[in-house]
This record gives sequence, structure tokens and C-alpha cells, in this order.
Amino acid sequence: MIILLSPEQLVAHESVVVNGLFEKGLSLFHIRKQQFTDMEMVAYVGNIDGGYRKQLVLHSHFHLANELGIERLHVREEDRKQNKQHAFMDGFTLSTSVHAITTFNSLDAVWKYAFLSPVFPSISKKGYGITHTVLEDLRRRNNPHVRLVGLGGVNEQNCRQVFDAGADDIAVLGAVWNNTRPIQAFNSMYKTING
Repeated sequence: MIILLSPEQLVAHESVVVNGLFEKGLSLFHIRKQQFTDMEMVAYVGNIDGGYRKQLVLHSHFHLANELGIERLHVREEDRKQNKQHAFMDGFTLSTSVHAITTFNSLDAVWKYAFLSPVFPSISKKGYGITHTVLEDLRRRNNPHVRLVGLGGVNEQNCRQVFDAGADDIAVLGAVWNNTRPIQAFNSMYKTING
């Protein structure tokens, strides 16, 4: 499964790209637009084909989830550490982020999946993952209850390595959004993984 994260800042024709990616097999789309007003978030989600609503994941604006028909929420690591997920445990599928395999291994089954990053040096965050990556740590995974999603620097050339190291799924950002042909970049990765 390939999960795509939105860029934090708007990209030209973003919703057109997202709809095109869903048509090409995108599994889940994480919406990272913390700076949006409520009206902007409603408009943004409204531009994504309604048939994909169950594949959208909010990183913010949780109070709009029911109104928007979104059933998936991503709780940031710092919010998880403060147990803020308890307000959303009923009726939502939850995911989170971690940066160490030991943290991943300690997650309980309330989490459907967790991003573990960076598996490679980041494409979108310059300098992130240059001195330390977690790819080799994936082999120390011992949590059978939570799906492990490799994030950080994943692209068409290295995506297979992430699965081979023990990840269940991958998440991408820069490999798609920093490409002048985002749909083709995604499609190449999809074919690499799925044949």
C-alpha cells in the first residue's frame, strides 16, 4: 500500500493531482494543512472526489471529521505522548508517527498503523535523515498489532527496499510533490511495488 502525504503549503492543481492519484491506485491520502481555516479545509476536501472520502486522513481539524465524512485521523507524536487520542478513539481509525523502532514496538492496538521515519534521507525536508535513518531498525520490529509504514526519502528507486526490510506499507511526500509529473512519479512507484 502507498500512502501519500499532502505538502503543508498548497500546490497548484493539488486536488486534480490527488483525484488522479486515487484513480491510479493511491490507498490513503493524509491531509496536512494545519494552517487552514475551517472554511478552507471544507473547501479543500470538497475538491476531492467524494467517492474517496473514506481514504482521506486528517492531521488537524478533527472537529470537522464527522461533517466531512472522514473516518481516519492521524495523531502527531507529541499529541500521542499527551494521550490526546482518547477523545477520538470511538468511531475513528487512528494512525500516528514515531521516530524509533522501540517506540513503534511499544504502541498498543488502538493504532491501525504508524509512520516510522526517516527510512532514507528526506526529499522534502532538506537535511532530515542525513545523519541517522531507521531502515536497518525495521528488522527489530516485534509489534504484531500495528502496521509499520516506512516514511522519509522513499522513491521509485528505493521503495522495494523498505518492504524488504520489513515495512508493511510506504508513505511518500517529496517523491511525488517535488516531481514535475507527480502522477507519473506515483504510477512508476506503484508499478515497481505491484508489478
